[in-house]
Amino acid sequence: MKLLPALALALGLLLSACSDPVKFNATDISGVDWGKDFALTDHTGKARHIADYKGKAVVLFFGYTQCPDVCPTTLAGMRDAMKLMGEDAARVQVLFVTLDPARDTPQLLAQYVPWFEPSFVGLWADEATIAATAKEYKVFYTKQPGKEPGSYSIDHSAASYAFDPQGRLRLTIRHGEAPERIAADLKLLLAGK
Repeated sequence: MKLLPALALALGLLLSACSDPVKFNATDISGVDWGKDFALTDHTGKARHIADYKGKAVVLFFGYTQCPDVCPTTLAGMRDAMKLMGEDAARVQVLFVTLDPARDTPQLLAQYVPWFEPSFVGLWADEATIAATAKEYKVFYTKQPGKEPGSYSIDHSAASYAFDPQGRLRLTIRHGEAPERIAADLKLLLAGK
């Protein structure tokens, strides 16, 4: 009879090894050697790094407040995903990194970003730091001149990045992804998948 528990354990281990790997809705980029950290200032003036959010899943998005389409729809989609997560939403942090530090002051970010969801945080830095951070995350952006001096738009990458609670970059979430699919992926990250 002592053999029965050992056989049950062996069978359990064998079956767990044969199970399908986790399938995320977003693109799994686990193990990439980029996107490891950032050194930015939040909209309250506090210095921030990815380690500040350890224990939470983090969604990082690069954009600007005068963006007419991609940025507000991304933040609205994240807000809707948080609503679907219920109590688990408290274990997720959405971060919005401005690509337009000249116009997106910390004060403006403090009004704009939490308007979508009070827990969302805007991140800011000087132009050089933003450029280096965007490069670290393989984010493309370029200014497009407007009709009047000082007016411009910014073409930019539209994906968001998701980190697991240990601070490891894991997923690229495409723009326009359904909130239900985002919420499901974040729940998997919170569950240690």
